[in-house]
Amino acid sequence: MSANETEATNSLLRRNIRATLMPGFVGTVLPDWLELRLQDGLGAVCLFGQNIVSITQVRALTDAIRAANPLAVIAIDEEGGDVTRLYFSSGSPYPGNAILGRIDDVNYTEEVGRLVGWELRKVGCTLTFAPDTDINSNPDNPVIGVRSFGTDPAGVGLHSAAWVRGVQSTGVAACPKHFPGHGDTARDSHLAMPVVDVPLATLRERELVPFRAAIAAGAKTIMTSHILLPRIDPENPATLSAAVLGGLLRTELGFEGVIVSDALDMKGASGILGIPGAAASALAAGCDLLCIGTENTAEQLDQIEAAVIVAIRAGTIGHGRLADAAGRVHRLAAGTIDESQNTPVPAAALAMSEPSFDTGRISASFALNDYAKQWLASAPEPFSVVRLDTVTNIAVGGAPWGPFAEVHANPDSDLAALWRARLVVGRAADDGSELALPAASPVVVIGKDNHRYPFIRDLVDALRIGRRDVLVVDMGWPSDDLWYADIATYGASRLAGRALLELLACRRAASV
Repeated sequence: MSANETEATNSLLRRNIRATLMPGFVGTVLPDWLELRLQDGLGAVCLFGQNIVSITQVRALTDAIRAANPLAVIAIDEEGGDVTRLYFSSGSPYPGNAILGRIDDVNYTEEVGRLVGWELRKVGCTLTFAPDTDINSNPDNPVIGVRSFGTDPAGVGLHSAAWVRGVQSTGVAACPKHFPGHGDTARDSHLAMPVVDVPLATLRERELVPFRAAIAAGAKTIMTSHILLPRIDPENPATLSAAVLGGLLRTELGFEGVIVSDALDMKGASGILGIPGAAASALAAGCDLLCIGTENTAEQLDQIEAAVIVAIRAGTIGHGRLADAAGRVHRLAAGTIDESQNTPVPAAALAMSEPSFDTGRISASFALNDYAKQWLASAPEPFSVVRLDTVTNIAVGGAPWGPFAEVHANPDSDLAALWRARLVVGRAADDGSELALPAASPVVVIGKDNHRYPFIRDLVDALRIGRRDVLVVDMGWPSDDLWYADIATYGASRLAGRALLELLACRRAASV
């Protein structure tokens, strides 16, 4: 091979590697280093909450990305619920999956997916990492919970398929996640590697059911999970497992679209190998598009390229495998561009500042025990509120939640005025501080996943021993016995918070 031929081969190799990479970055404008990478063939960019200030700003950002590389995939983790990036500073105006599953109207779920799609079209995104297709079979799950449509495989499948149809009808690609299912875990793969030690037969009857439905609905991409399934591959998490990605997803389920890795900066993927090593292993296992993380750098991408080249030279990654991955990413990008050109955003969607939903329908999905119904029906009088703050999982991040988000986002509303009109009690957190409550005022305690936190259980138990006017609200996924959830909202989006406020306003009293 001549020197020119060798240079051309190396150039193609590097462009194919870059086509498979999807970094995040710091800031609200396109960094110079990322612009140069895009011009050199970088296949995708992922936007996170830290990159978004306003609709106008993010549209300018995506326009800059597309100017640098018209074929770049522009991805975002917008689930339409607790996990939101478009509304990271204000809280989501969408119901969230668990509420949609409880409403159980697939047409409604499809419409929610469609509304998310139109919003993403307006800001220039082409791929959303949604819907969450996991079955939340473990109520102690620290990372899925209300992101799931529910616990019934068939039902989760119906709603996953509906959400896929809705968002993809707008020209935005869906990405059901986290294959082959992250619901039956009690560990967060951001922090460790969860193990799902169940037979393949159980996976087929449970976890794989909604993924089959999403694939049948035409999902263009699917995201992997960093969980270990020892009955299938005792050594590698799903993201790095050819048995899971090639055997289950490609061969058994027949998926032909783009396989996207979950973020490789998560400990479940790179805790041992490091990000460059995990990237090379994920490509070798069958991933096509590598989500690198949230705050990546040019140096990191150099390290990943070097690691992949070493793996190719060692024969761990074949040239055909790399070319196949790059080709799938390019076809995804070209396909979303064509669909966007053929599917104009409706005038009503362009004019919509944010979606609007019937809060009565949302609150009707809440679970209330008999005590809650009696509490709400009792004579109106002021009540105090204790806000329970816990460490949120990394997927949700620091987005405002529940009624606190609603009051902050709409401070001039009647509900906000009512909420502010009474005594401020403040917050309780796992810091050993004492909580002083007024003796004469009923108490509303509002948290998320209350049963999972010892300090919340202790606080609620102590309050209930000392008084009989305590109402406990869980805006996460409650325990099966609902012991720490007189009202369970199954979601903490701003919309769910507004619906809760309206429910509590029946007592004509509220407080921050």
